[in-house]
Amino acid sequence: MSAASPVLHPSAQSLSLRDAAWLRHTLVGISLASMALFLLLPLATVLLAAFAKGWATYADSLAQPDALAAMRLTLLVAAITVPLTTVFGVSAAWAIARFEFHGKSLLTTLIDLPFSVSPVIAGLIYVLIFGAQGWLGPWLSEHGIKIIFAVPGIVLATLFVTFPFVARELIPLMQEIGHEEEEAALSLGASGWQTFFKITLPNIKWGLLYGVLLCNARAMGEFGAVSVVSGHIRGLTNTLPLHVEVSYNEYDFVGAFASASLLAGLALVTLVVKAFLEWKQKQDIKASRRAAAA
Repeated sequence: MSAASPVLHPSAQSLSLRDAAWLRHTLVGISLASMALFLLLPLATVLLAAFAKGWATYADSLAQPDALAAMRLTLLVAAITVPLTTVFGVSAAWAIARFEFHGKSLLTTLIDLPFSVSPVIAGLIYVLIFGAQGWLGPWLSEHGIKIIFAVPGIVLATLFVTFPFVARELIPLMQEIGHEEEEAALSLGASGWQTFFKITLPNIKWGLLYGVLLCNARAMGEFGAVSVVSGHIRGLTNTLPLHVEVSYNEYDFVGAFASASLLAGLALVTLVVKAFLEWKQKQDIKASRRAAAA
């Protein structure tokens, strides 16, 4: 016979519920206070400082040639980095989740390397390799190739800090999904590309979009690694985060906070899109379960 479950006295039950309610309210209050202090207050401060002298001054600050050049460079770097990171992330996730090979554990570990290495260190590594006094510096100089203090160096530094995002979103997702559907498609005569586009991609689309979203936000907001390799050349190698620093150091506070407001807006848009993607993913899961039950 199974042991009878203990029955709590009504007074003990009400006391337990009061304790749970007290703990719940305390944790919710701490969470909300932390969000207000560390998230909402800084964002509000940035916006207030950006518009401190009115909309006209704000718009004029963003219309300055250096600010426009910083925006264009930021968008260019993201446009190059995100597709490359996406291709690497999908390839690495597919290889790790679907195949067994020598060095698989090493590859998985290396994917996490940018999370543990300071972005400044990553920038210094590229300077040591491609700088004028670096390992490949003399050869690059002889052939008229410029990487450090130029756009290629900024792209390389951004790639280093962003390439784990897509892979890290897809690896656990693809491992959870399994490969039975893919094997069934292959057994029915589908090619590898047909299997990927018809089976694999629809199954991972929300995780892929989420990874791309985070990758884009990090690429446009990266400061440390880019600061080391850019050279801070105004109008040429300053991305938007670097332009914020330069403007602030030159006491152009409205210009600095105006540019910072764009990055803050990017963060807010990222959060909204993230919430939307999570909602859509839950809706897809519910629809799949209803279809399977029917």
